[in-house]
Amino acid sequence: MARATRNGTVIAESNDTIVVEGNHYFPANSIRNEFYRQSDFHSVCPWKGRASYYHIEVNGKRNKNAAWYYPEPKEMAKMIEGRVAFWRGVEIIL
Repeated sequence: MARATRNGTVIAESNDTIVVEGNHYFPANSIRNEFYRQSDFHSVCPWKGRASYYHIEVNGKRNKNAAWYYPEPKEMAKMIEGRVAFWRGVEIIL
């Protein structure tokens, strides 16, 4: 079971993560929605496409743009469609 944690709080967990470029992509239904706030930030990866982001809020503290996903990934990245990955202080525990 892989777990994504922020300050000791589990924000996602799943037995079905996909690792791409060293990042664990969790199924969207494995995240705990109460910790996620939609961000207006976007980035572009040449082979995956346009990423959208979430802020993560745990115990009243916001971690800006700490989770991302590809709503419409390019063909080469279809395996991560409907999945969320993390960075910026989110720990992945395997």
